[in-house]
Amino acid sequence: MVSCDSYRMTPITEVEGRRVSLSNLDKVLYPATGTTKGEVLHYYAATAGSVILPHLRDRPVSFLRYPDGPDGQVFFTKNPPPGTPAWVGTTAVPRSEDPGARQVVVRDLASLMWAANLVVEFHTPQWREDAPEIADRLVLDLDPGSPATVVECCTVALWLRERLAADGLTAYGKTSGSKGMHLLVPLEPTPSGEVSAYAKRLAVEAEAALPGLALHRMKRALRPGKVFVDFSQNAAAKTTATPYTLRAGPGPTVSAPVTWDEITECREADALVFRAGDMAARLDRHGDLLAPLNDPEQARPLPA
Repeated sequence: MVSCDSYRMTPITEVEGRRVSLSNLDKVLYPATGTTKGEVLHYYAATAGSVILPHLRDRPVSFLRYPDGPDGQVFFTKNPPPGTPAWVGTTAVPRSEDPGARQVVVRDLASLMWAANLVVEFHTPQWREDAPEIADRLVLDLDPGSPATVVECCTVALWLRERLAADGLTAYGKTSGSKGMHLLVPLEPTPSGEVSAYAKRLAVEAEAALPGLALHRMKRALRPGKVFVDFSQNAAAKTTATPYTLRAGPGPTVSAPVTWDEITECREADALVFRAGDMAARLDRHGDLLAPLNDPEQARPLPA
C-alpha cells in the first residue's frame, strides 16, 4: 500500500512498509503537457504498478534517466545508481568487461516508486535473473524511417504475425512509446543466440516479402519511408523498453500494449499514441494485454 494523502501536495513517504524519499513533486517534466513529477509518480503508483511489476520482476533493469525532463540531460545506466537503498534488489549479470557487475531488479511497488523518483524509462532484457542469456521471449522492434509512421509499422506487424503463427508462435503488440512498435512472443527458454538468429531470419523474410516497406539492415541511407525490423534486441546484452514504461519524449507517452484490432485498423500516425492519462481506462477495458508473456503455459518452442 502507498501512504499518500495527495500526490500533488504530499510526498509519498511510505510504500508497503518501506520509507521512500520522493522529491520535487511539482517539477514539470513534460513541458508540452505540463505533466509534473508528482503526476508521473502517481501514474506508477495508482495506474501502472500492478501491470508493470510482472514485466519488471526477475529481470535486471537498465534505466534511461531524464531527471530534468526530456529536454534536459538524458543518460543510460545499467549500474545501480549511487544511494540505492539496501532493500532494493540487485542481481549479478554477465558482462565481459565487468565480471562483478550487478543491476537493479524491481521486485515490488516500493522499489518501483524509488526508481520512478529517479525519473527513468525502464528497459529489460529478454531473459530472467535466474537464467542469464536464456530468453523466454522474442522481440521485434519495428522502427519507421520518415516519412513512414506507425501506420506502415502496423502493415509489417500484420505480416510478421502471420509468419510467426505459421511457426506455431503467438505475437503480441505494444507501442514503443515513441514512433514505432514492438512485437513480443512468449518462448520456452532458449539461448539468446538462437533467438537472435531466428529473429534475423524473420527480418530478412519480411524484407523479401515486403520489399518496398520492410528492411532488415540498419543502414540509415536505406531507411527513409521503410520500416526497419530490428532483431538485435534479442541479443543477451540488449534491452527493450518495458511494457507500461513512460518514455522521454515531448509528452508522457507510454509503451502501451495494443490489440490486433487496433493494429489492423490503424490509419493515422497518432492513432496508437497513448499517454499516462489514457492508461487507467485502457486497463479497465483490456486488463494486461501482455499477461500471456508471463504465463509459462503460453510459451512455445522456437522452431528448429
